[in-house]
Amino acid sequence: MRWFLKVGSHRQRHLYRSCALQLQVPTLLHQPRSFSFDVAEREGFDIFTASKPSFIHPTAIVPPDAVIGQGVSIGPFCSVSTSAKLGNGCQLHPGSHVFGTTELGDNCMLMTGAVVGDDYPGCTIIGSNNRIGYHAVVGVKCQDMKYKPEDECFLEVGHNNDIREHTSIHRSSKSTDRTVIGNGNLIMGSCHIAHDCKIGNNNIFANNTLLAGHVEVEDYVHTAGATVVHQFCHLGSFSFLGGGSVVSQDVPKYMLVAGERAELRGLNLVGLTRCGFSDAEIRSLRAAYRKIFMCIDANAGSLEERLGEVELHEEFVHVPAVRAMTQSIRDSFAENRRGVCKFRHWNVS
Repeated sequence: MRWFLKVGSHRQRHLYRSCALQLQVPTLLHQPRSFSFDVAEREGFDIFTASKPSFIHPTAIVPPDAVIGQGVSIGPFCSVSTSAKLGNGCQLHPGSHVFGTTELGDNCMLMTGAVVGDDYPGCTIIGSNNRIGYHAVVGVKCQDMKYKPEDECFLEVGHNNDIREHTSIHRSSKSTDRTVIGNGNLIMGSCHIAHDCKIGNNNIFANNTLLAGHVEVEDYVHTAGATVVHQFCHLGSFSFLGGGSVVSQDVPKYMLVAGERAELRGLNLVGLTRCGFSDAEIRSLRAAYRKIFMCIDANAGSLEERLGEVELHEEFVHVPAVRAMTQSIRDSFAENRRGVCKFRHWNVS
């Protein structure tokens, strides 16, 4: 995307010449014309390289106390707070804002209209190489009625995340907790991640995925569009949530859920294959899943008993993936957990 500064009038040429002299940027004022960052790069100013000076548009509000790294480009009508820190190579596109005690790592990009941070106690820390999309709102006050304005609240975001347009990610609701986003996540348009959520790595949330407060998501979880997750739910690694699902209980590792009230529909076989699980591991997982959730023996016993049998079965005891799945199911029934999503009972009478 290009940012343009018109330099046609005498006053505009004077403002731009002063800015260019401070930053050692070619003034390009031989004739009235539009100046873009592409032109600056061609004429010797590489704005994406940390070794070069920063560029701050004259209409941007950047107080002298803000810490600005090398090679930072701040476009028209942006604002940066006094206590903000911008790492090397950051780009603030026109009309984006950094508020409060906020730290951006190296090479972060804020698209037009993006807002990061808030003027409330606490802080927002964003890692390196993150892209925050058009009109996304990241690190603002939570929507928990128990929150008190004097309480500190926190958000920590890792590295290499793509947070798309109109997404909202909120800080924690209390000083003893924090909202955490890991690394390498793709959070598509209009998603919402509420206060105190814990998001792992390499997850994909499709458009309009909504996570309520205190939701925990492990790694390599994939949601389809318009998925809703109830507060305090856990989503296990390599699970898949079907489009339009309303998830009100835990989703164990490797499983697929779907439905208006989400139910277990088997294993996430496509996701497991794409993530490199071997045929032998997938066969063992399928066999274990059938014994736990699809038993047709009327004398098979309760879910707890079937789970115990799988854990001790010689076919599965040496398969780490099966052990991880059974432990994930057990954890869902621990104190203060919500149990697993409902499954179809196959027992015959």
